[in-house]
Amino acid sequence: MMVAPGQTRVRLEPTFDPAQPIVDAHHHLYDRAGVRYLADEYSADLRSGHNVRATIFVQARAFYRTQGPEALRPVGETEFAASVAEQSVKAGGPRLCAGIVGYADLMSGDAVRPVLEAHLAAGKGRFRGIRHILAWDADASLLNPAYPTSQDMMSTAAFQAGFAHLVKLGLTFDAWLLFPQIPRLVTLARRFPEVGIVLNHCGGVLGVGSYANKRAEVFATWREAMGELSACSNVSVKVGGLGMAISGFNFDRRERSPSSADLVNAWRPWVESCIDLFGPRRCMFESNFPADRPSHGYGVGWNAMKRLAADLSVTERNAVFHETATRFYRLES
Repeated sequence: MMVAPGQTRVRLEPTFDPAQPIVDAHHHLYDRAGVRYLADEYSADLRSGHNVRATIFVQARAFYRTQGPEALRPVGETEFAASVAEQSVKAGGPRLCAGIVGYADLMSGDAVRPVLEAHLAAGKGRFRGIRHILAWDADASLLNPAYPTSQDMMSTAAFQAGFAHLVKLGLTFDAWLLFPQIPRLVTLARRFPEVGIVLNHCGGVLGVGSYANKRAEVFATWREAMGELSACSNVSVKVGGLGMAISGFNFDRRERSPSSADLVNAWRPWVESCIDLFGPRRCMFESNFPADRPSHGYGVGWNAMKRLAADLSVTERNAVFHETATRFYRLES
């Protein structure tokens, strides 16, 4: 089995608050050069001791159809996730891919409608929304060339025409962008108040490239933008994703992976700000595995989230760990 770089150095620690119900609000499954992370690998992480009851699968350019119209090829990823979901129901235990978020090119405008309808059919009742990557920055080193973007994508007529079909079909939107783009998401959210939008990975925190060694400046700009976004009642936030290299915490470079206490010390200002600004009913914790896997173990990551939520009431903890995701993605309880 191929594993993510650094996985062999993962630290193990006792599970904190093992009874707490969890919906993992964001994970991927794919088989790429150097990283194989399919249902078996994910299920092994789920056996870390935490009470993960259901998961949300999010697109990652995997298992596309190899034939047929180009626009419909991403539907293969939804077909794959739906098959994993059906198999997990038969096996019992956590409901993998209980909600599915796929990809469709919203820049295709009205032509996106049949693609969205194909996703809905392929999802067999589990398809919930679209993620069209928006991440853009003047520092090209921060961008993924597999996802062409532009500075003004969200404001183009083509994108907004495609986005409008989410309203018509009752679909949600997962927004992955970088923190300087949050004001543009505010404009989009105000333009489409009927669409449930969830901001991925705490809003694209950056600590590398042109943002290296600017943590205080980045935090101040990020928090101000997040405060403006929080005024949009249709927007929620996924709290997590801070293990990615672009966040600049450098846990992936350590000889031994961090403890949950290490993660808490690094993540506290960002996590607490998300919860303070949006409130527990609009925050959902995520693992972002396997993208965060090079930085920390699955169980350790959830331990860190539980420690960060320790001062919340029982009702508030239940919201951030499972109720917000259950409601946003309309999961069966």
